[in-house]
Amino acid sequence: MDFTKIASRYERDSLIQKSAADRLISLLSIARNDDVLDLGCGTGSLTRKIRALTDGRVVGVDPSPGMIREAEASRGGLNVSFAVKSAEQLDYHDAFSVVFCNSAIQWFPDMGKALKDCHQALRIGGRMGIQAPAKKSYCPNFLAAIDAVAMDPRTAKTFAGFRPPWLFLDTAEEYAVMFKQAGFAVPFAKIETVSTLHSPDEVMTIFESGAAAGYLNQEYYSTPVDEAYVKAFREVVKGSFERQADQAGKVELVFNRIYLVAVKLDEGRLP
Repeated sequence: MDFTKIASRYERDSLIQKSAADRLISLLSIARNDDVLDLGCGTGSLTRKIRALTDGRVVGVDPSPGMIREAEASRGGLNVSFAVKSAEQLDYHDAFSVVFCNSAIQWFPDMGKALKDCHQALRIGGRMGIQAPAKKSYCPNFLAAIDAVAMDPRTAKTFAGFRPPWLFLDTAEEYAVMFKQAGFAVPFAKIETVSTLHSPDEVMTIFESGAAAGYLNQEYYSTPVDEAYVKAFREVVKGSFERQADQAGKVELVFNRIYLVAVKLDEGRLP
């Protein structure tokens, strides 16, 4: 998935992704001697945060050239490196002690290949941590808006040709199985539900920072997507968020999120 079109505003707008990342950073306990790969680094804001936690090597990779351009422009002289590379194109061998993957794994088109490449990139004892939306009901607010898109006469016909690009699993055990199949042990996997209050405009900004890149991508439609559809789609979604607001003008935005830590064991110790 190429996020180039939203790269220039992603760092400003990715509020939910950043707040969830703090929990993942805490779970991984990144130490001063850790070498860290930030997989799906986006504009590099979290890569720079990781740089402050370790004296080791820090590398950020992302499949979107626009994201990497923004990351390079915001590097500020820090000793970090960035590369345009997807999770299925990793060519590292025993190079890192940590793979950090925040709000990206749901976009991987070939999960098996990606996780095997991550396993290969880690040293024995290295750990991989993920945070991502989970469950088919990953965000009830967004899904209510999408239901409105599916029924609105301006958007229904085109939206009928949409096929979701994401992988959302319903249990922590299902996520753990994927990692075990790639050779990892999984000491921690939990789906947590988090709710925060926002104005409808803020919810729209959060929607545009990630989900919209899938919902408005021609690649995921069997029907043509034109500007009239995109305009109407945004109007319907925004209207739904406005209707979801309470008397104080706030929307309770709910996300289900998987937090998982996996460890690369010596082959002789694999479960």
